[in-house]
Amino acid sequence: MPDNTVTRRMFIAGSGVAAVGVAFGAWKWMGEERAQASTGVLAAEPISVFNPIAWVSIASDNTVTIYSPAAEMGQGTMTSLPRVLAEELEVDWNTVRVEQSPVNPGAFGNPGFGGAMVTGSSRTVRGYYLPLRLAGLQAKLVLVQAAADIWGVPPTEILAEKSVLTHASSNRRMTYGELAKVATAPATLPVVDKSMLKPMSAFTIIGKDVPRVDVPSKSDGSAIFGIDVRLPGMLWAAVKYAEVQGEKPLSVDVTKAEAVSGVRKIITLPYGVAVVADSFVTARTARDLLAVTWTQEAPGRSYDSDRAMTEYVTRAKHLTEAGTAWSKRGDAQSAIDGAARTMSATYLSAHVAQVTLEPMNCTAWVQGDRIEIWAPSQIPSGVLGVAVQSGFRAENVKVNITLLGGGYGRRAEVDFAIDAVLIAKQMPDIPVQVIWTREDDFQRSKPRPMTAQHLTAGLDADGRIVGWRHRITSEGATIRLARALYDATGGKDPTVMKGSENVYDIPNQLAEHLPEKRGIDVGYWRGVGPSYTKFAAETLVDDIAVQLKKDPLQYRLDMLSASPRAQAVLRRTAAMANYPVSRGAGRALGLAFSDAYESFIAMIVDVSIVEGKIVVHEVWAAVDCGHAISPANIKTQIEGSALYGLSAALGEKLDYKAGQVQQQNLHGYPILRSSGTPLVNVEVIPTDNPPEGIGEVGLPPLAPAVANAIAQLTGRRIHTLPFPATV
Repeated sequence: MPDNTVTRRMFIAGSGVAAVGVAFGAWKWMGEERAQASTGVLAAEPISVFNPIAWVSIASDNTVTIYSPAAEMGQGTMTSLPRVLAEELEVDWNTVRVEQSPVNPGAFGNPGFGGAMVTGSSRTVRGYYLPLRLAGLQAKLVLVQAAADIWGVPPTEILAEKSVLTHASSNRRMTYGELAKVATAPATLPVVDKSMLKPMSAFTIIGKDVPRVDVPSKSDGSAIFGIDVRLPGMLWAAVKYAEVQGEKPLSVDVTKAEAVSGVRKIITLPYGVAVVADSFVTARTARDLLAVTWTQEAPGRSYDSDRAMTEYVTRAKHLTEAGTAWSKRGDAQSAIDGAARTMSATYLSAHVAQVTLEPMNCTAWVQGDRIEIWAPSQIPSGVLGVAVQSGFRAENVKVNITLLGGGYGRRAEVDFAIDAVLIAKQMPDIPVQVIWTREDDFQRSKPRPMTAQHLTAGLDADGRIVGWRHRITSEGATIRLARALYDATGGKDPTVMKGSENVYDIPNQLAEHLPEKRGIDVGYWRGVGPSYTKFAAETLVDDIAVQLKKDPLQYRLDMLSASPRAQAVLRRTAAMANYPVSRGAGRALGLAFSDAYESFIAMIVDVSIVEGKIVVHEVWAAVDCGHAISPANIKTQIEGSALYGLSAALGEKLDYKAGQVQQQNLHGYPILRSSGTPLVNVEVIPTDNPPEGIGEVGLPPLAPAVANAIAQLTGRRIHTLPFPATV
């Protein structure tokens, strides 16, 4: 979890205040052409634009443009983040326009990622929340002071509310837009701190539901995703990749490919061969006709996921081998050794793919020493870095982030941007769009790490857990994608280990990682660590309760006496589901709890088994993520992440043989269909705490809740993800 302490440096980097200065009608992110064009043909005068801070432009027609720095991939941040700033700015939301911010990490970076522009790991609202509130407050104070100077009154006598400034005693009022016409910049910026922010009871925007700003264009077809980018004279490219990660082309026979009408150029890349053509269909057709001889030396060539899993299990259960400690409290092993009773279990989770709706794509246009990129990316800073590392000066790089047709961590990689930049360098003055097919996406997968987890719990004579040891064998993504962080923390990998810590009142706990490296890149996935760590932990806790003949709900409540917020979501979910009332013969209710991403959620599922197949009929969940920016959107995020987790639990799996992924498309990788989708009921419990993660929060408790219900129906515990095909 990022530190919530905001230093002066973080505030400048996170909010853009002072780092870019203040301008009244001078410096315009919008640009004069666009500002004037927005007036329409009947406008009496050009619209002037006032930028109290980098995040905000106020036009003289009283429209307010707020920039959203996060990638919008369906999670609603393009609405949520601007509303955080709007709360303290005291703006009328009906006058607000939202635009994607420029890719400028110095002004719009996420403090939750050290100032980089990154969207993921449920850190978007968490990372930007405090800086945006402070930025909104500072912008309001700039407006108030400007009005005070014009009216010749103390700023403390001016009220700002719904984009209007009012001085009650003189009965004067001025809209933000009217002020934008005449305001002048202050000599110094007002100083703001957390103590000056509104209390939760005074919120007028945060906590209120409004339509999402990205939905209308997605509904009428005008939304621009990466794959929708069209530019004058644009060409398309398809890349032939090695079947095993890390192999390189040795020789290429282009005879058949060059014979395809419409092919413009064939380019050998360090890791593949690209065909550039006048349409994507032509490029793909010619790409498939290339005859490439590849190296045979990549470390991943020997990777067999089934064999590796057997080895992972052996290592996880080898308790004398110490792993890298992720979290530690007390002396877990001593407590286990001295316990009245111990219980242990081993859990397996397979590789899974992200399967975004929009395939990977990127467009790049090189003109002289400049490059412009259009990318549906979760990591704009990374795309910018690709261009710089390819030889372009940072000031000559422009990155445009489009809407994303799903991300789930896959678009936190930059491999598809590397394709576009390297190809565009060979096609000067011509924009080129690279598109991956679904087969490319599977072949080039950066899947969730495969894991073997071994958990041991020590119980005292009264059945209380006094010792807890959680060992995980797996590869990890942090060592590849954030090596400096990995080294600085002594080899800790949050992509693997997140969620193995917990808020249960267990005095002695140890979570440790046994890292592997098998030559296949693993990556981010929705929920990453908690998607399997909570499955293992919540399944074992449930099993312990059942073995002790205790109610699983009460057993958890007893271990959460120090966390009333956790208890509250459990009790509310139980009430929602009318737990533990039976739904009839052949049906069972399963329960699980998660504190992943610092939010609290409980989940109950109604499950049956039909001809050996698991059927989930209904889901209930209550969640406390602190300040709920948009409760309706939180509900949809919980629903979506729960169903994403259900799909993975019921059958998603990637297998590797000789380093090659065996699943080539969705016909071999079944995902949840609408006919198997249960009703999901969600209640949001707002509390006066900083907002925590939400985009992945509904996923971790889903699988253990279902597994716990199945155990009631069959008497057997499920220890694998995905679940067995028949139970």
